[in-house]
Amino acid sequence: MPEMKCTREACGSALVELGKTNPNVVVLSADLAGSTKASDFQKAFPDRFFNMGIAEANMMNTAAGLALSGKIAFATTFAIFATGRPWEQIRNTIAYTKANVKIIATHGGVAVGPDGASHQGIEDLALMRIIPGMTVIVPCDAVETPKAIFAAAQIKGPVYIRLSRPKLAVVTNQIDYFKVGEANVLREGGDITPPESRAGIIACGIMVAKALEAAELLKAQGINATVVNLHTIKPLDNDKIISLAKKTGAIVTAEEHLIAGGMGSAVSEVLSRNYPVPIEMVGINDQFGQSGESDELLKYYHLTAKDIVEAVNKAIKRK
Repeated sequence: MPEMKCTREACGSALVELGKTNPNVVVLSADLAGSTKASDFQKAFPDRFFNMGIAEANMMNTAAGLALSGKIAFATTFAIFATGRPWEQIRNTIAYTKANVKIIATHGGVAVGPDGASHQGIEDLALMRIIPGMTVIVPCDAVETPKAIFAAAQIKGPVYIRLSRPKLAVVTNQIDYFKVGEANVLREGGDITPPESRAGIIACGIMVAKALEAAELLKAQGINATVVNLHTIKPLDNDKIISLAKKTGAIVTAEEHLIAGGMGSAVSEVLSRNYPVPIEMVGINDQFGQSGESDELLKYYHLTAKDIVEAVNKAIKRK
């Protein structure tokens, strides 16, 4: 069994380490520092931490002001509150001015669990990727998360980082290469198998581990699946997506987000313009979340390894 770790806890530790090396780093919270683990930074650097209360729009404007004054501002809260309430402030005050603000959104997706639909951000990737100049990153585990945090600090301009609430399986290593905008192949499907038994699975965040699990199940069916960790939703690694389509002839995307406007939509846009192949999308279909345990909700919304297997078989039949 893989080790299970929490991405938001890894984020809290990473912010502290970043704060030690860069005195210009400041962190803002919308009264959820304990849950987002921004409280780690608060304890280490109380004079560089700002609790803005339950006022997300104000937090984003303040973060922009700090950034335009020379700081690297990390604004933290839940995904739904980080993107829904202050969208206009993010668009006009942060992105339009190219302010050096990094939005860290924890509790993304339905895996938030019992908090229910009001706290389950399932539209955030769509809302962020349509904003001009916004970089969008979805780390797949607690090892990749600090890499994303440190990389975001080096980017001049706005960045959105989506994290999860529950512990996730650790599927990457410290030595694994990480660069914003470059997808990572975590499992090679092989080139010697017949074309009809090849498929490419592109996943992000919590669904990467499930994609790897699905690949093992598919192997028992004689299907060799290549698994790609698309940790950067914007800018997309177009070359790797097109190369995977040419190699496999069938693509499945998997995300803990609404299918409309999400990662699958972004991949489909690339393929439709460059190398159309059958594509199936595993995600949430035009509905809100609800209260329940994380595993129950993932099963209810068809976000499991089994669902990815079914999608792969469907895509292959469409070749």
